[in-house]
Amino acid sequence: MTVPDAQIAGALGDVGDDVRVAVWDPREEEAPPVDPAEIRLVCLPHYTGGRTVYERIGALGGVRVIQIPSAGFEHALPFVPEGVALANARGVHDTRVAEFAIGLALASQRLIDRFVRAQDEGRWDPVYFTPSLADRRALVVGYGSIGAAIGARLRAMEVEVEGVGRSARVAPDGTVVHAASDLPRLLRGAELVFVVTPHDETTDKLVDAAFLAAMPDGALLVNVGRGKCVDTDALVAECASGRLRAALDVTDPEPLPSDHPAWSTPGMIIAPHVAGATPLTDRRNLDVYRAQIAALREGREPYNLVAVGPTEVDGRQTYTWERA
Repeated sequence: MTVPDAQIAGALGDVGDDVRVAVWDPREEEAPPVDPAEIRLVCLPHYTGGRTVYERIGALGGVRVIQIPSAGFEHALPFVPEGVALANARGVHDTRVAEFAIGLALASQRLIDRFVRAQDEGRWDPVYFTPSLADRRALVVGYGSIGAAIGARLRAMEVEVEGVGRSARVAPDGTVVHAASDLPRLLRGAELVFVVTPHDETTDKLVDAAFLAAMPDGALLVNVGRGKCVDTDALVAECASGRLRAALDVTDPEPLPSDHPAWSTPGMIIAPHVAGATPLTDRRNLDVYRAQIAALREGREPYNLVAVGPTEVDGRQTYTWERA
């Protein structure tokens, strides 16, 4: 297996006599420092590039699994070599993203951004009776592992929480998760809306003018999913009118150009896509690597498998997993 730097290799420790750990960052080096035919698992660093990196991995010949460090994986799908499994870091970033999402919501609700600006100017600017999170109704759109982590923290802060997913169900934590088709009805009563969806053809501009119009006056939208899930122009228009507020860790486009109107729109807080950033030596990433090693050793389906591919079926790319 390969990991992108020596610090990670050291932190990984003893993984068994049948595993050799090599240091290789395919962003920087064309080939690994070992026999390419021996490599079965490639662990990538954050912010890995596209086609060139995956072509280098595909050229190794024997790779079975590519492990990416993010929960989102749509950026990697177009480049995965045929027959190679792609695994994500589901579960690794839940706590960090959930913390940041709650921080964004608190900053907006309690006007913390306003107070920080006043501090920069040495100005005492009290605003009393700012809205709390407690006793609000929240809708978490994309109630997966990160959505559930957000839900747990909201409930601890006395917020009423419901979720939205691809299909209706009751989540393991007891949260009622509604089908996406119920969104128009659910949005009417949601004072806080958290967007945690990946980006694909079903979620592209999911939060459009109609979605925003269905939210009640004074509601807050928090996006810690993907920027392209939100129609930025429609959101800016609603916030500029003063009807809605937004707190974003992701934007479309990204990075947001310096002259974009969102920067100066009242009621908007913008962070530079940092909610889930964490050192790769974090214990939870290392746990994923160990789980992936165990899966390969035992001939099981890769841990956190999201796709294998691509192959062409009727002119469309499809992704499957077939055990060796």
